[in-house]
Amino acid sequence: MLKMTNDRSTIAAGLAVLKVLEAWQVDHLYGIPGGSFNSIMDALSAERENIHYIQVRHEEVGAMAAAADAKLTGKIGVCFGSAGPGGTHLMNGLYDAREDHVPVLALIGQFGTTGMNMDTFQEMNENPIYADVAAYNVTAVSARTLPHVIDEAIRRAYANQGVSVVQIPVDLPWQEIPQDSWYASAINHQKPLLPVPDPDLVKKLTQQLVDAKRPVIYYGIGAYTAGKELQQLSELLKIPLMSTYPAKGIVPDSYPAYLGSANRVAQKPANEALAQADTVLFIGNNYPFAEVSNAFKNTQHFLQIDVDPAKLGKRHQAEVAILADAKATLQQVLEQVSEREETPWWKANLANRKNWRDYLNKLENKQFGELQAYQVLKAVNDIADEDAIFSIDVGDINLNANRNLNLTPKNRHFTSNLFATMGVGIPGAIAAKLDFPDRQIFNLSGDGGAAMTMQDLVTQVQYHLPAINVIFTNKQYAFIKDEQEDTNKNDFIGVEFDDIDFSLVAKAVNMKGFRVTKIEDLAPTFAKAKEIAKTEPVLIDAVISGDRPMPVEKLQLDPAKFSQEEIDTFVKRYEAQDLRPFADFLKEAGLSVRDAENSEGGF
Repeated sequence: MLKMTNDRSTIAAGLAVLKVLEAWQVDHLYGIPGGSFNSIMDALSAERENIHYIQVRHEEVGAMAAAADAKLTGKIGVCFGSAGPGGTHLMNGLYDAREDHVPVLALIGQFGTTGMNMDTFQEMNENPIYADVAAYNVTAVSARTLPHVIDEAIRRAYANQGVSVVQIPVDLPWQEIPQDSWYASAINHQKPLLPVPDPDLVKKLTQQLVDAKRPVIYYGIGAYTAGKELQQLSELLKIPLMSTYPAKGIVPDSYPAYLGSANRVAQKPANEALAQADTVLFIGNNYPFAEVSNAFKNTQHFLQIDVDPAKLGKRHQAEVAILADAKATLQQVLEQVSEREETPWWKANLANRKNWRDYLNKLENKQFGELQAYQVLKAVNDIADEDAIFSIDVGDINLNANRNLNLTPKNRHFTSNLFATMGVGIPGAIAAKLDFPDRQIFNLSGDGGAAMTMQDLVTQVQYHLPAINVIFTNKQYAFIKDEQEDTNKNDFIGVEFDDIDFSLVAKAVNMKGFRVTKIEDLAPTFAKAKEIAKTEPVLIDAVISGDRPMPVEKLQLDPAKFSQEEIDTFVKRYEAQDLRPFADFLKEAGLSVRDAENSEGGF
């Protein structure tokens, strides 16, 4: 597609666009063609050896997969849609990227310049549609500047850690432009230098931690490089660790002082400890329920470390706030502390955590009764490679995976963290296998989320992307149903639906599929699936009970707060005969029990 015009070399603008993408190390992109995008498709055909087009069956899947690319690799994800509905179908994935602060470029088709503003077919003013989701949002107006606009869009996406959108009139990419009229700035791209921690503030923060009687370290995904330092500090100063759900796995789940996460997608020890703590070290964390749940109303000393100045003091007024990288700051803290003896607070939290883990293990290892999510997740753990990657949909699967999926820093797991859009499990698995072809990939989805994007199981087959798809079928939007139980006055409405046999859906797209209804069938079925997934995708439809996972934000275990009848009802419903309130362990450690608890902070 290079031509000579008047002794001057030219290139089709669309091909130049792809050359810009390639310079930025984009090796694949997702979308569905349309008349308004066919000029870029022409360029993709010519450049097929260097950049791979992945045909999805819904543009939303393409945008979700592009966001997953960015979450997994840190590199920009790219998707496209044709004018009108093709572009608007991208919105859920684009908002997912915006809310989770990852770079994504969306290319949107537009009617050719000769027909724009003529009220022609699928022609509209597209800029307002993307004005909210995108930090950079422009319509290209000339072929000559089109490569520059794409290059600018990518730079802005990286700089803003968000979404860029470019609308491209279909006639522009076919036009020839001078070869020397464009370039890609990828070779000049640099990551910003992280701020260096202030030594005086580090010293002050360290002293607060040493003096604290009931401290917890509460970290978020911003501490993803600091797992080793978090665990070392916890061990030295005997401080329990808790994390946001996205930060699960930064420290191994098996670490005895890791309490889990707080609020609803949470674990019991973390909720209980946060309500009783006097000092919180908040690291790389933007906990979105902090204010609405009054999470820190009992905190006397709030200490914070973050690389983003906009985050300092955002969720709670900080006594000490350090603008710096988590890992570098914790390394300086570690240089200033020495190991201290176990404290009553430490012992009480470890005992509470062990009691909770025993409870979860009991559920996971049940051999009789109706199949539940807990036993299915144990089967996942049993076949998972040590560096397996988990694409997790939205709903009760988040809550159950948080508690029952065993992760270490070698694993990766991701979901739609803040936007929390259902349907991300299948697209995420597609992206993960493209990015990490040699690693084991799981998609864990409820039947509600899976039904939203199940058509793209065929994309796994079409592109030979071996993934293990595990669908948790209970014929309901369980997470929403549980919310209705807590907030609505009437019967459940809109949260239950008819069954879909996803094993037959899998077979319909030429994927091997299994349906499991009994605990005893889990192990042999998952063993088969692991073997199949060495070369091709596979699906297991696990038909589980409709049991509600224990609402750890609404515990009814403490006789000082609830009647024996209330406790007995709660214990029976959640099979919690051996589960004890944190108050028991505080008293056994010689500590007082504060009349303190956090509200749910839901909708």
